[in-house]
Amino acid sequence: MSNAQQTPSAIADPNRVRGGFADLTDYHLTAWRQDEAEVSLLVRHQHLNRSGVMHGGMLTTLIDTACGYSGCYRDEPEQSLRAFTLSLTCQFISTAEAGAKLTARAVRKGGGRSIFYASCEVTDALGRLIGQGEGVFKYITRP
Repeated sequence: MSNAQQTPSAIADPNRVRGGFADLTDYHLTAWRQDEAEVSLLVRHQHLNRSGVMHGGMLTTLIDTACGYSGCYRDEPEQSLRAFTLSLTCQFISTAEAGAKLTARAVRKGGGRSIFYASCEVTDALGRLIGQGEGVFKYITRP
């Protein structure tokens, strides 16, 4: 994602993204626009595995969440889409310790009316690649 100035409608609205699992894990949607999403996490003690580094499941969560949001943005908040994961592949490249600020940047790569696919890279504050992944997602039809 570029550092370009975002329009007010492109800034993530927490009222559309908080709840259950997001509250439990404390990740945040920090940027959201057409075909792109950015999710951030401050790694805390509860995110660590028994080796003292961030659990791979937390990295997977960041990749899954950012990829899923990348295909669901609409200019009008009430028109934003929902999707669920059909397939997710993750590569665990490096470790992150408590105190690290991670950013998952995802891009919708393509798809159609019912399915889309996206890719994501997770980096730390120094730009070091922590992990990457790709996913396939299916839009949820609203009643």
